[in-house]
Amino acid sequence: MNWEQLLSTIRTGQEEKKEINHDRTQFQRDYDRLIFSSPFRRLQDKTQVFPLPGSVFVHNRLTHSLEVASVGRSLGNNISSKLLQAGLGNPDLVAEIGSVVAAACLAHDLGNPPFGHSGEEAIGHYFTNGEGLQFKNELTTAQWTDITRFEGNANALRMLTHAFKGRRKGGFAMTYTTIASILKYPYESGIGMKKFGYFQSEKAIFEHIAQSLGLKLMDEEKGIYARHPLVYLVEAADDICYQVMDIEDAHKLKILSYEETYQLLTAFFDKETEAHEFVKIQEIFKEVTDKNEQMAFLRAKVIGKLVNQCTDIFWNKHEAILEGTFRKGLIDHLTGTELEAMETCKATAYKRIYKHPSVVEIEIAGYRILGTLLEEFIKAVTNPDDFYSKMLLPFIPEQFATNEDTPLYEKIQSVLDFISGMTDVYALDLYKKISGIGLK
Repeated sequence: MNWEQLLSTIRTGQEEKKEINHDRTQFQRDYDRLIFSSPFRRLQDKTQVFPLPGSVFVHNRLTHSLEVASVGRSLGNNISSKLLQAGLGNPDLVAEIGSVVAAACLAHDLGNPPFGHSGEEAIGHYFTNGEGLQFKNELTTAQWTDITRFEGNANALRMLTHAFKGRRKGGFAMTYTTIASILKYPYESGIGMKKFGYFQSEKAIFEHIAQSLGLKLMDEEKGIYARHPLVYLVEAADDICYQVMDIEDAHKLKILSYEETYQLLTAFFDKETEAHEFVKIQEIFKEVTDKNEQMAFLRAKVIGKLVNQCTDIFWNKHEAILEGTFRKGLIDHLTGTELEAMETCKATAYKRIYKHPSVVEIEIAGYRILGTLLEEFIKAVTNPDDFYSKMLLPFIPEQFATNEDTPLYEKIQSVLDFISGMTDVYALDLYKKISGIGLK
């Protein structure tokens, strides 16, 4: 793969249009287009890890995405500088890599359903163990895998590129490069991989973008492509933010003590070779005595260090990344103190945070809510003449509407489009309405 081809300002649905000069670059326009979009705004009411805020404000999908974009821009700018120094790629486009990565970071969670991973599991369970099992023999194997292993990453690609009813061709009309930068799993479902990057409905657009950007075809039989190099930066920004920010949120919620949090964050610095960092920390702590602000300072230092480490890993493995032979994520290639500290954070998060009652309670509720919504609305679109169906169908927005001639796979997708785009609160409210709960 080469940077001349990997960086493209061609937009989905606007392939025939000539590029118009704007005050903003094409990649900056991608970023702004996402910021002002309704799906992005809805992320403010989607759970990240902890229940949505009460007296203490913790992260939701929106604040998480904004922070990931900030870290992603730093990573992109670092790599941009190195590519410019090496004379690789179109300098005007290379200079904008920070904007590309930031935009992709904004979009990376757009396809996630309400209630996070619990929502994905609820969708899969309805089709494998619920009433949705009746459709198995009416769909192709690939289509069945799409819905039984519903994947937020694949749904993000669909949301960005699909021309929903009444909407413009090309979806968000994003640049090929920004879209490719969120494709963590550049292959379809049903090939034996745990995750996948696109549904059958988006197979053609995926392959077109991959081939246009020169993504390397690693396995022709299975249709597995190499990742776009910038995917590694988006993934690293996400990994850095959710690992470190979950620890900070847990401290704010008093799930982790001050001492535990301090040890987890300072563990990223070697006490012998980086003794000066501990001196600096103590100097700051003499001035900043608020414990939450102290943790915020430590979090910032950790993120800064990890950004530098991931930049070095990317550049040192640059050739392997372009060859498509680089394995795992940048974070997985940390060594020494940083690796040990990251593994400790992961283990702590799993035991103390992700299994905390407040988190599990939301997952259980989300599982029940989405299961019920799926059951009712799948029935409605597949039996539209039923009396009850006629009452439910008006809830589905026009952009997701189907008719009698719509193929079954597309009918099911229309419901998944509708439900996966809901906020947590709207899903709960609709669940109450159709379940008859809380009627006055």
